[in-house]
Amino acid sequence: MAEMKSLFATPFLVDTLQSEQGIAMLREAIEAELARDPEGLRISNLGGWHSGTNMLEWGGEAAKALVFKTMTMADAVTTDVKSPQESRFGWIPELWANVSRHGHANQYHTHPGSYWSAVAYVDDGYGGDNNPDLGGELQLLDPRSPTPLMAAPDLRLPGVDGRPQSPEITVRPRTGMIVMFPSWLQHAVLPFHGSGTRISVAINLTAALKQPG
Repeated sequence: MAEMKSLFATPFLVDTLQSEQGIAMLREAIEAELARDPEGLRISNLGGWHSGTNMLEWGGEAAKALVFKTMTMADAVTTDVKSPQESRFGWIPELWANVSRHGHANQYHTHPGSYWSAVAYVDDGYGGDNNPDLGGELQLLDPRSPTPLMAAPDLRLPGVDGRPQSPEITVRPRTGMIVMFPSWLQHAVLPFHGSGTRISVAINLTAALKQPG
């Protein structure tokens, strides 16, 4: 029997924000910025509120702590092949807040120019309701999927567990969850049908050579 190996794995990290006080501080800062700038931006969001990308300027110490955690996660899974013991690269962060309510969503998109992207959930908006019909899941698109699906949409390649791979992976957020993935990976948010308010922070990390000294 032929030996099956898995090639070109795409890393996807999941962690938890441990500080309830930090989560509360993020919420307070986001609600204050929403009140100051209720219009926000329109980028990938279909409804909802998207803050400016300068959250480091108004997010306070909790935003700085979140960036530090994200950078630590990125350092743990990124190798500088020319200097594996001590990377020559650091991270330039950019972050913003998203607030979504009933019917809001985000269309499929990537984050060009960044290396890692992350989402931290300040409030998942479910209010403890586990009903899957509430939607609002983070959806990740297999970057290899368009070509084989165009040729034979009913066929699937096996994963490392031998089961057919889905062209899309769905992740249900929870309050305090932080996820991180390569910035080139297409992702979206399905329409949210809950009665609560979803509050999240998105982070981009751009790789940059460290300055000498």
